[in-house]
Amino acid sequence: MAELEKRMQQPDFWSDQAAAARVSSEHRRARRRLERYNSIRTQVDDAGALLEMAREAAADGDSGGEAELLSEAAAELSTVLARLERLEEERLFSGEYDDGDAILTIHPGAGGTESQDWAEMLLRMYLRWAERRGFEVEINEATAGDEAGLKSATVTVHGENAYGLLRAERGVHRLVRISPFDAAKRRHTSFTAVEVSPLVEEDVDVEIDEKDLKIETYRASGAGGQHVNKTDSAVRITHIPTGTVVQCQNERSQLSNKTTAMKLLKGKLLELEERRRAEEMEKERGELSEIAWGSQIRSYVLAPYQMVKDHRTGHETGNTQAVLDGAIDDFIREYLLAMV
Repeated sequence: MAELEKRMQQPDFWSDQAAAARVSSEHRRARRRLERYNSIRTQVDDAGALLEMAREAAADGDSGGEAELLSEAAAELSTVLARLERLEEERLFSGEYDDGDAILTIHPGAGGTESQDWAEMLLRMYLRWAERRGFEVEINEATAGDEAGLKSATVTVHGENAYGLLRAERGVHRLVRISPFDAAKRRHTSFTAVEVSPLVEEDVDVEIDEKDLKIETYRASGAGGQHVNKTDSAVRITHIPTGTVVQCQNERSQLSNKTTAMKLLKGKLLELEERRRAEEMEKERGELSEIAWGSQIRSYVLAPYQMVKDHRTGHETGNTQAVLDGAIDDFIREYLLAMV
């Protein structure tokens, strides 16, 4: 932090606005981490003091006072452990964009209404998770299914380490349940793909040739006010060489939607390059790893038994409702630890 402050005090610091913004952002992150660390140390000291007072109460024969102090110390240490887990996460982020915002895209697989409903359930899970973490979420696009659910959805998650955390969710998610859309109440299996890419700033250099872009406008189908629904303000951009498609419909103007869509496209192209490099590294080792890009990563079984299992780490839980309500931190942490 001291080194960053020294750089910020240089007379020509703001001559390069983009570089200065990056240093300032890094300084803010370092300060927040240091403040969190010092706060946890204070809590540990407080818990230690409570335990010492409990020992004194026990020596004085005050069993009621001892029990009360031990209870307070236990509550303090429980909070400390939860905060330490968050601090431990930061050790796992080494990627260039890990500490930044993320773009999360959900695509249902074959299966019509079943898969589209599963896509909406996954979107709800991630929205609940983001709320638990204190992240802000911006819904860029959500296209409703023909009968229920979603045909596609793209959201931007704003928060420290959002991309570093959510990259653990990249892959195919499998749902097994008794279908609410099947009159015979048969068991169905549905698949939905989750893509995660970093949200990059304007100054990040990603080479995009305008001739490689197919830009379409259309009328937004979701909520967004009268203006959005009555004009062709939504924008869809296809990067022809890679087949990458992004779309945005939440802004009021076509220009704003196009600007946001281009930022989404930059992030997705960076993620594709990151994937290509990872696959090349695996080939150089002589074999592709089991944790392959785009493979099925997790199963959510709601019938005939209740279980969510991550196929990459083996981590599982029987509390399926909690997971679908956003309790996925344990799955994310196990994956990140496995990747260290």
